[in-house]
Amino acid sequence: MFRLETLSDNELVRNFIEGDQNSIEILINRHKNRVFSYILLIVKNQELAEDIFQDTFIKVIRSLKRGKYIENGKFVSWVLRISHNLIIDHFRKLKLNGTVSNDATDVDIFNSRKFSEDNIEDQLVYEQILLEVKDLVKELPEDQQQVIYMRHYQGLSFKEIADMTDVSINTALGRMRYALINLRKLVEKKNLTLTKI
Repeated sequence: MFRLETLSDNELVRNFIEGDQNSIEILINRHKNRVFSYILLIVKNQELAEDIFQDTFIKVIRSLKRGKYIENGKFVSWVLRISHNLIIDHFRKLKLNGTVSNDATDVDIFNSRKFSEDNIEDQLVYEQILLEVKDLVKELPEDQQQVIYMRHYQGLSFKEIADMTDVSINTALGRMRYALINLRKLVEKKNLTLTKI
């Protein structure tokens, strides 16, 4: 098992296709945190994120068995694209049923233990700033929200963002540029101070 863990993603994919079940477990464990946190940041609901996460890897396994993965050294980007498509499918179904809710969340993505290192006043100010930023991001067009979440919360490169959203790198960069410009305008318009004093 230890030897398997040192293999690249593509080597593990090949092993799984050839019948080694341990290889898919290693791949899932290797990328589960990144994939799950990406899903959670978009759907903002723990249970829904868990369901989509599970569906993602079911689809990954089926696609691998059917030979639908093209080996290009970007396994995790491929998995993230599958999860992204499943998220879109979920919200399309909700929209068709007329039950979309932007506030359907029990999880605060800005809540982190690292904030508790400050004194209580600093912590409250910082949490207020994060909430204001979160609210500002929600006012942006959907494509700009998406690029901010993928870049700043997922840590994806602009190449990965471009691949996952089926746009050019220049388009992804442009969306980030406009998102930042629009955020600055919103901060000025609302006369906000987004720094600790």
